[in-house]
Amino acid sequence: MRRRDFIKGIAGSAAAWPLAARSQQPAMPVIGFLHSGSPEPIASRVAAFRKGLGEAGYVEDQNVAIQFRWAAGHDDRLADLAADLIRQRVAVITTPGSTAASLAAKAATTTIPIVFLVASDPVALGLVASLNRPGGNATGVHFLLEELVAKRLGMLREVAPSANRFVVLVNPNTAFTDAVVKELQTSASEFGLPLEILRASTGREIDAAFANLVEKPGGALLVGPDAVFVSRRAQIVTLAARHALLTIYPTRDFAEIGGLMSYGPNLVDAYHQTGVYVGRVLKGEKPADLPVVQSTKFELVINLNTARALGLTVPASLLAIADEVIE
Repeated sequence: MRRRDFIKGIAGSAAAWPLAARSQQPAMPVIGFLHSGSPEPIASRVAAFRKGLGEAGYVEDQNVAIQFRWAAGHDDRLADLAADLIRQRVAVITTPGSTAASLAAKAATTTIPIVFLVASDPVALGLVASLNRPGGNATGVHFLLEELVAKRLGMLREVAPSANRFVVLVNPNTAFTDAVVKELQTSASEFGLPLEILRASTGREIDAAFANLVEKPGGALLVGPDAVFVSRRAQIVTLAARHALLTIYPTRDFAEIGGLMSYGPNLVDAYHQTGVYVGRVLKGEKPADLPVVQSTKFELVINLNTARALGLTVPASLLAIADEVIE
């Protein structure tokens, strides 16, 4: 072999070595993030999810990738979005804060790990066999929905002692709606007041529900927990303000933009817990062996600016236990 050809061969081999080495490196794992809503309303929660993931040793675009799929309030799209994530061969699917997305993911795969965050009993939903030993491909975080809605009703009664009835806005397409309504009916009867149910799952139906509500004055409103309502929180808070309705909401997102008050789980903390669990699954732990975590942080947020606009004096008993008072 001529010396010139020999040198060219060595140079060519050297240039190829880094490419060969890169091709032999393991592929970066991909997380599929499936949600009923839209990204903008829950940006702080997604940041908390990433933080939890980081504490488990995974940083997006460094040693893990995340593919987001948003249904934007159209739950009928969730099955197709879940199927798309499966086609992308994701390592794990996470469905934080979306019961409909959790059920869609569970229906789509029995092999890919699922880490959920749901508002109702995951055993009753069919996501796991038991809380301590999930037994399948899913585990995650949940909080006590029924206890929370009963407490919300009690707080609403404190700020609206002259109300002639309670009104609850629910999404009829959500799996836990029946449980919410049943608990609220029991609680309302204890206060000696009737409970009126308004059902809505779209912007147009929300407008119609409020139009129905204001035809009969004197009701105090409780907005049920639902990802669709969070995504349309500006519409709901605006309608409540326009009609001067005393209203309690399920999460702080509503109080931060002008809702009177909210009581519910600290979802930033819950998303953080979800991120930690996703990291543990990526490290090789099996969902079947990871107990479902009970979220225990809740928060009461009161917007005093809104209270003043309504001519309302918030009871001192509520102000004393509020986690945050917005002035």
